[in-house]
Amino acid sequence: MAGKVLATRLLQCSRVQNTAGMCTYANKIGNREVVCYGMNGDPTYIDRVDFPMPAIRYKEPTADIQALREKEKGDWKKLSIDEKKALYRASFCQTFAEINAPTGEWKSIIGWALFGSSLSLWIFMAMKKYVYPPLPVTFDEEHQLAQLDRIIKLDMNPIDGISARK
Repeated sequence: MAGKVLATRLLQCSRVQNTAGMCTYANKIGNREVVCYGMNGDPTYIDRVDFPMPAIRYKEPTADIQALREKEKGDWKKLSIDEKKALYRASFCQTFAEINAPTGEWKSIIGWALFGSSLSLWIFMAMKKYVYPPLPVTFDEEHQLAQLDRIIKLDMNPIDGISARK
């Protein structure tokens, strides 16, 4: 019995959430006309080349746009170029040429990458100077040559076998 009550309550809650979700879309899009299903079924506007038909129109309808929409139902040859452009701009924000135009965003990306690289280099130099201890004296070239001379004199790790013969 308790399971049945719980199931009906969950079903009621899910119905309330679904209707609340539909109301939020109406608040977001205002009076704009929903013209198709869209990319994922949500009434949103996105300019994309791979999905050129957004679910809603770009602008809310005004008296001028409504008059042009009535005029467009007739012969398109009677429409002027400016009227056609106004109709297009009422439905879409950008043309394909404007979407594909270079934005110059790569400059900021390279700038931030160079800034990050220089910052990390400065941090490394500061750590080397103030945090790490100084290198031992055996890292000098004079000491390394002396160590190599000693290794040769003591015949340490001699190479033998076929590869050692000339």
